[in-house]
Amino acid sequence: MLPTLVPIGALLSGIALLLLGSGLVNTAIPLRGSLEGFSANTLGLIGSTYFLGFFLGTFIAPRLIRRMGHIRAFAFFGATVASCILLHTLIVDAGVWMGLRVLTGVGLVGFYAVIESWLNDQTAAERRGQVFAIYMVVNLAALAGAQQLLRLDTPAAFTLFAVAAIFVCLSLLPVTMTRLPQPQIGARPRLDLGLIWRAAPAAFVGALSSGLSMGAFWSLTPLYAEGIGLDAAGVGLLMSTAIIGGALLQWPMGRFSDAGDRRLALAVAAIGAASAGLVVALLGHLEHVSLAGLFVFGGAAFAVYPIVVAHLVDHLHKDEILAGNTGVLFLHGLGAAVGPAVAGALMGVFGSIALPLHLGLAFVPLAIYALLLYRRTRDEIVDEPAQFTAMMRTSPTVLEMVAPEERSATAENRNGDPGEGGADGAEQAPAADLPSATGAEDLTPSPAPTTDTAESRPAG
Repeated sequence: MLPTLVPIGALLSGIALLLLGSGLVNTAIPLRGSLEGFSANTLGLIGSTYFLGFFLGTFIAPRLIRRMGHIRAFAFFGATVASCILLHTLIVDAGVWMGLRVLTGVGLVGFYAVIESWLNDQTAAERRGQVFAIYMVVNLAALAGAQQLLRLDTPAAFTLFAVAAIFVCLSLLPVTMTRLPQPQIGARPRLDLGLIWRAAPAAFVGALSSGLSMGAFWSLTPLYAEGIGLDAAGVGLLMSTAIIGGALLQWPMGRFSDAGDRRLALAVAAIGAASAGLVVALLGHLEHVSLAGLFVFGGAAFAVYPIVVAHLVDHLHKDEILAGNTGVLFLHGLGAAVGPAVAGALMGVFGSIALPLHLGLAFVPLAIYALLLYRRTRDEIVDEPAQFTAMMRTSPTVLEMVAPEERSATAENRNGDPGEGGADGAEQAPAADLPSATGAEDLTPSPAPTTDTAESRPAG
């Protein structure tokens, strides 16, 4: 395994440093905004503009990478994000912050696009599953660790924003020094939301519910923590606990979904997330209840999206999976862009209790609908059953890392015709919650991994 990791060590180091910086500033911004007197509604809108930046980035980033090349584009995105982070402390204005969050979202899409396309291109087919797992561990560890940097100083000071910008700048060093050959960028298939609804309506509802809840979680949980009386260290601990819960509990949820009807697994995860949100809303003011509740919420809520992906793949032919993954990302991203604005408005009316209520209630439609489908219809798998893969804020390119059979075929085609240079094998996509709209330039997704059987799984 070590010979596989050494060549991509620079890429993994770059993403870890990037997430330390972006994870820190994403938590610090709502805290600083609250100290500056911004309302919960305004902070929710600021959170929504961040995800709007992801959406715009799916149009912009691939074109910039094509024009500049991966290394120069990576440096361009780094300068953009670092500058935006520092400008939050120099210009304290809600409208300006919204613009800065849009630019930050675009820049982070570019970061992910560069890193993940390289990982795809440099990883042998038989090692891609292991590299994917390590990549997810690096993501989760960096995001959890970033929350502990809140202990360095108060969000009212310049320190946290400076540290975040420093980490973003440091992430440029290992990537810009690499001598890895640059991959190519392909085109994304057309968006077809009707395909998802016809094939797997539970996946359609699940993607929306997950986006509505998780967008608000990332944007406003620090504000909720402050509202229940936690200091900066407590906010960091609360965020880290939810992330760790999401990392640890995805695996048993995934095994459960692989063993039976994924609609039941979606219902169980949704019920777990909704119940945890309700408990935190009612009892979160009690010592340790918010920590335990958000640990359970993270474990259940973070599992919904990867189960949605696996459930959709179960019901699509191989030639439909590219468009299906694009649609799921679009629905999830749509929810993520709307969720913070809705939750912020509710917090402005009902106070901090509104956030955990929103986080939980967003999963209620999924719980009801998935249970109804599970009880009324048989779950028929189209080609081959997918295998659950734990993932977080994934992209089509990340999905390609766990499709060894498809990658092997691509590698063979590339070796057989050097003139084709990897236009198919080195396709990439930004690691964002939002894909491009119909016909936009972007990076091509690949199917999630499948097992070697082609049996239909009965409901339950």
